[in-house]
Amino acid sequence: MQVFTLYEGTYSVAADKKFIPFNPETDNPKDRPASLFINIQPFLIQLGTTLILCDTGLGYSNEDGKLILHENIRKAGFDPEDIDMVLMSHLHFDHSGGMIHKVGDKIELSFPHAVYVIQQGEWESAFTNPSSSYKTEIFDYLQRNAQLQFIEGSGQLTDQISYELTGAHTPFHQTFLIDDGSDKAFFGGDVLPEPEELLRKFIAKYDFDGRKAMELREEFGKKAAEENWLCLFYHAKSKATGRVTFNEEQFRIV
Repeated sequence: MQVFTLYEGTYSVAADKKFIPFNPETDNPKDRPASLFINIQPFLIQLGTTLILCDTGLGYSNEDGKLILHENIRKAGFDPEDIDMVLMSHLHFDHSGGMIHKVGDKIELSFPHAVYVIQQGEWESAFTNPSSSYKTEIFDYLQRNAQLQFIEGSGQLTDQISYELTGAHTPFHQTFLIDDGSDKAFFGGDVLPEPEELLRKFIAKYDFDGRKAMELREEFGKKAAEENWLCLFYHAKSKATGRVTFNEEQFRIV
């Protein structure tokens, strides 16, 4: 198993939920008051002959109109059309925007040969939730054109991929554990989005159930330490991937 970080960029986001590119070297955060600054990085996993994508980022294009995510996959040495499976933790725009590629009025599937794996409850709530974090035009297009596989609860997707319905960040958020027999990679989506969130306990206002999310972070952190998981941190500010140790009630990211 090989894991590739597909860094899409750093963005500021304010109350309007718009993601504005932010360059820490040239932009001043004081010019964007009341904003959060986050990194976006989907992950590509080569599992034998299978190519797996974990979440899809914002779906922004570069100056040439090419999907940044596609370019990052090519830089890793692969063809975006060869992606076999897209595992979705949840459907907020910063995780699902790249499921499609939109340039002007033209829309197409970003991964036409892939199966998009989505929690059934998350899909249904995405159409009815009034939050601007969900972009229903994306899901309308997927419903008509994509290969969709809906799953429910927790279980085994394949012999090597398991999923767990966690809720907490959204009511139907899910995580994935990929086990190739010799190593395990854990994708925690927005329940464990940054390594820093293991180092301090807090209840986040952006979570549907902040207390449960806090408790899950500690639970997953301890499992990661016990079983030597490689953790994939979607919003990491420092280490996008890392292994966890837990000694004297303290987490450390290696």
